[in-house]
Amino acid sequence: MVFQRRSLVAALALGSLSVFAAGSASAQGNYPNRTITFVVPAAAGGTTDLAGRMAAQALGPVIGQSVVVDNKGGGNGAIAATFVKRAEPDGYNLLMQYSGYHVITPHITKAPQWEQKDFQPVGNIMSAPQIIVVRDSVPAKTLQELVAYAKANPGKLNYASSGNGSLQHVTGAMLEQQAGIKMVHVPYKGTGPALQDLLGGQVDLTFGTAPPFMPHIQSGKLRVLAVTGKERLPSLPNVPTTAEAGFAGVNATSWFGLFAPAAVPKAVVDKLTADLKKVVEDPAFRKKAEEQGATADYQNPQQFGERVKADYANWATVVKSAKIEAD
Repeated sequence: MVFQRRSLVAALALGSLSVFAAGSASAQGNYPNRTITFVVPAAAGGTTDLAGRMAAQALGPVIGQSVVVDNKGGGNGAIAATFVKRAEPDGYNLLMQYSGYHVITPHITKAPQWEQKDFQPVGNIMSAPQIIVVRDSVPAKTLQELVAYAKANPGKLNYASSGNGSLQHVTGAMLEQQAGIKMVHVPYKGTGPALQDLLGGQVDLTFGTAPPFMPHIQSGKLRVLAVTGKERLPSLPNVPTTAEAGFAGVNATSWFGLFAPAAVPKAVVDKLTADLKKVVEDPAFRKKAEEQGATADYQNPQQFGERVKADYANWATVVKSAKIEAD
């Protein structure tokens, strides 16, 4: 009798596991059957937000469900990353990540709320070099003139960034080191707020990817002095690179890609990756990205993961050299 009861219990347990597995497989097979959310670790108005919204809008019709953006700025990206880390690993909450937060912030955070192992790459969407942009009243029309002014007025110029330890902050620190100048760093909670204060005259210059600045550059309210990539931007053909301006060591390119919680099933990630590839490689998407001063730059999970590892190692050296620490 005892043996029969044990056999019955075992059979019921096995049956329950089978039902669970079948239900899980069915859920994966039906993915997606509701709205997907891209969680952006910055306020609206920056390139991460722009990349997320462009990708979300284009992905919806391809994947067959609505894709929306949820901005959760603050904490150098920690608020958004922690939210996605703790979300149900079903592929409906994804992290629309910015390289500065993913490969620089971990080096300056003393008590991290998330780790890279908490996420798996889905695919890269865009890449863009930083540009050096000043408000129109700053008495410098070239990077050399800006450096000369900074040397003659140490500590007078202040530059905005999207946060302490952000790629903009590190790029500013690199310029200070390379040029032998001293500026005041003013951190914000995202590129959007930093841009507003730059336009309002509260800060003198900033470093950032081109998309959010393009309308103001075209209107003449802002002046771009240099591009920190290896090549000039097609959307800014007359703007020299930092290397052409004599500061080859100031080289910084951002990427903007999609991550899922580590436990999201492979079948779900494969679906997301395949559809994201269609979106990013579409000529219309590529054209729109280029017009904004960025490059549509699809990379699959393996390629993207390797890029993340390489950037993580490279920026560790820069952060240590610049002695950047968390607030």
